[in-house]
Amino acid sequence: MLDVALIQQCADPSLKPAIVEQFVSAAGSADPLAVTVKSGGRLILIPKPKTPDEAMAIVRQYVGQAVVRVGLTQFPAGVGVKEAADLKPDLVDACENLRKGTAMFAKVLRIVAKWYGNPKGDDVFPQIFEDAVYAWKTGEFEGVSVFQAEDPGKSVTVDNALPANEGAASSDIPPADRNTDGVDKS
Repeated sequence: MLDVALIQQCADPSLKPAIVEQFVSAAGSADPLAVTVKSGGRLILIPKPKTPDEAMAIVRQYVGQAVVRVGLTQFPAGVGVKEAADLKPDLVDACENLRKGTAMFAKVLRIVAKWYGNPKGDDVFPQIFEDAVYAWKTGEFEGVSVFQAEDPGKSVTVDNALPANEGAASSDIPPADRNTDGVDKS
């Protein structure tokens, strides 16, 4: 569980603290030095970094050759960076990672909500959140690369939270394979 003060100080203000906690629980890591490397859909086993410098060395080693996720939010390292040398050590700083990760996740959430027609009802939010987590993990939603996509703007309401009985989002099912009867996607 994330520290409330860390969320209040560092998380994107467009997301309520409950959503930030759900996001990190569903897609992130409790360890700010966590580095995940995947190539060809396979997890590459790497030594667990003990210092920020070790974490950044691993990130720089694999970025550009594999999908590298970093820190509390498992932020996609290399997004918007042309050279590995341009990567900044703030990726492994808990506050900066939470700031960048939640800002990017808020954008992903707005992209997904726009696809759903920006519904305002609390009943559809769990599906939107689940699809946004899936898009965060895969980097795509309905054929769009969400990390490079244009932000649809701040008009999407992202202040809902999953009811306590909903738990963490399951992201094993691609959005196109879910039953969405009764949801207008136009």
